[in-house]
Amino acid sequence: MRCVLGVDAAWTAAQPSGVALAIETETGWRLIAAESSYQRFHARADRSQLPETTGSGSIPDACGLLETSSRLCGRPVDLVAIDMPLAHEPIRKRRESDDAVSRAYGAKKCSTHTPNAQRPGRISDDLTSGFASCEYPLLTTCIRSPGLIEVYPHPALVELADATERLCYKAAKVAKYWPSATPQERRTRLFDVWAKIVALLDERILGVAAAMKVPSLEASGVQMKAYEDKLDAIVCAWVAICALNKLATPFGDDKSAIWIPCPAARSAPAPRASDRSDGRDVVEGGVDF
Repeated sequence: MRCVLGVDAAWTAAQPSGVALAIETETGWRLIAAESSYQRFHARADRSQLPETTGSGSIPDACGLLETSSRLCGRPVDLVAIDMPLAHEPIRKRRESDDAVSRAYGAKKCSTHTPNAQRPGRISDDLTSGFASCEYPLLTTCIRSPGLIEVYPHPALVELADATERLCYKAAKVAKYWPSATPQERRTRLFDVWAKIVALLDERILGVAAAMKVPSLEASGVQMKAYEDKLDAIVCAWVAICALNKLATPFGDDKSAIWIPCPAARSAPAPRASDRSDGRDVVEGGVDF
């Protein structure tokens, strides 16, 4: 049995980060927890730590995330997948990994953002060194366990959905996606995209659909962002599963690489439908906002 940790890491300490934990069972992969911040994730393993409720960010603690994950799933994490630029050297400009992904997926509107010394800056350096100190080295050419990989949800979702271009699932961009639609129509269309992503992920990780109920039309901006961060974290966890199963490809060089699922990952064996979770196996409280 194996365990993966997915992190949608914010590039600044002021913004919250999504976290998702999944474990392999006899019937397939199962979602253990999905949280919208580091604090809320840690609170699942230690009830004395009251989770924040305002959607605030914090500095990530690599070893702390591994310890909480181990407590929640009862075994060490095999692979950590993080949506953030990571490298074996300080990041000052675009990397070969950024250019490689942009060459391969630019036509599908999945080019990468350009990192620099300030963004993500020290947060990236500390995450890489922090996981390395816990014996989770950054992996850029081959997968071994334990380890750490960089992932990018946009091309991962293109592969998951077999889409022609990046999916319209970012709440902050609904006006750009559907400029002629009313605000309510935009939100309805966004929720439809979210529901389709959740359905695809649930076919590969038991419990995702039960954990990720689409918010109400009256949900606040904070609730919308929390949902989106958790969704991205689950995508990161799925990429980690693909990488463990040799169904992901590194784009980059020995200094940095972005791992993206290969097309064969879409046809990988799914958990049995009869064993699908009704949500009771997801950590209690781990799916609310």
